[in-house]
Amino acid sequence: MNKRILGLAIPNIITNITVPLLGMVDLAIVGHLSIAHLGAIAIGTQIFNLIYWNFGFLRMGTSGFTAQAYGAQDMAEAVRIFVRAITLAFLIALLLILLQWPIGKLSEVIFRVDQEPRILQLALSYFFVRIWAAPATLGLYAVKGWFIGMQNSRLPMWIAIFLNLVNIVCSLLFVLGFHWGIRGVALGTVIAQYSGLAVGVFFMMHKYGHLFSQYVREQGLTFSNKIVRLLQDSLQWEQMRRFFKINGDIFLRTVCLATVFTFITAASGRISPAVLAIDTLLMQFFTIFSYMMDGFAFAGESLVGRYIGAKDPKSLRLAVRLLLLWGLGLTLFFTVLYAFSGDQFLRIFSQDPEVIEGAIVYMFWTLAIPVCGFSAFLFDGIYVGATATRTMRNSMFVASASFFIIYFLGRQLFLDQQNPDPFIWNNILWTAFMVYLALRGILLAVPLKRAIFSKAY
Repeated sequence: MNKRILGLAIPNIITNITVPLLGMVDLAIVGHLSIAHLGAIAIGTQIFNLIYWNFGFLRMGTSGFTAQAYGAQDMAEAVRIFVRAITLAFLIALLLILLQWPIGKLSEVIFRVDQEPRILQLALSYFFVRIWAAPATLGLYAVKGWFIGMQNSRLPMWIAIFLNLVNIVCSLLFVLGFHWGIRGVALGTVIAQYSGLAVGVFFMMHKYGHLFSQYVREQGLTFSNKIVRLLQDSLQWEQMRRFFKINGDIFLRTVCLATVFTFITAASGRISPAVLAIDTLLMQFFTIFSYMMDGFAFAGESLVGRYIGAKDPKSLRLAVRLLLLWGLGLTLFFTVLYAFSGDQFLRIFSQDPEVIEGAIVYMFWTLAIPVCGFSAFLFDGIYVGATATRTMRNSMFVASASFFIIYFLGRQLFLDQQNPDPFIWNNILWTAFMVYLALRGILLAVPLKRAIFSKAY
């Protein structure tokens, strides 16, 4: 079982590592331009996190459904799941492009930085270029989720490596070569996303084209009607109702997730531009850890869905137990790594003395990130694989409510409202964030037997 876990987790980890590495390269490129650019890339990235995280069900729901179809050896249903997901992805992307101006106006309200309005102007220039990558970005969600459900983590890894190499090369060329500034970083992302989608479609047809061909033959379809018939089969009401029920729970859960992270960025900016830059650097420690843990969470999605589909409770219990043990080991490793190498990480992202010195003051929070967060990531993968989304949704409601209660109560109790101390204010924000992470894991651990293990019988 450990071999299966690592066989799925390691490619996912490599895939995920490329994402923060790309973000770090973008951060390093614009971070050396000015503090305003550093804050702008943080806000611009958070705008897209707010948008795309809400549609994370296109990946998570697809992987859970596909893994269960794989475990039950129902390849026709696996084909229909992909068609269902990719169709919805393109429809949502079209809607986002049509609504880009209202979204931009809303972002001006959410991410207002009173002390430095240029930060928001730069962030919006980034947004209005990158939004055109929406069809490719959401399409890749569906492709990646389907590959993970089919127990194949290597193809998403190669797609991510290729995509991020293209992105890094384009960003360096457009910013350092052509001097296009933050818009050059955004354009590099657009080109890379469409390149990644093209490679993903190529891999799918090369590796799994026979499944689609077999489906067409079994249905007795001709060339002229096979696309229409495939869409009709995939988008039947009963199937779509279950699809939207599960993904609706994931959507609401992700809205809470995006709201918390968006609020953290917005609250940091309201404290001061310097704190926004500091918290942007500190959140890179969370990003590194989260993408590492997500590698094992994605393995959990694949294996849990597979064993539930195959009705194999023994393998299911073993997989969950070993995933949690791997999580504890990684928690220990990252806590030690951050304790001894945290200062060196900071200097990768910025050379500004004020930002570096300010971030060092808050470095103790980075040690709490692995301890508070590891179980939340792993249980997310386990619950997605089981499509036990109602429990996920409810636990996120409670954790998110706790975040805001602690933050606003802490402000009232410990801050002088007339002259708030930025140090105290930011520590209140980070305290609320750590409680939020810990509660997510605790609330998913309690109902594990009822919500997960009972589904394999």
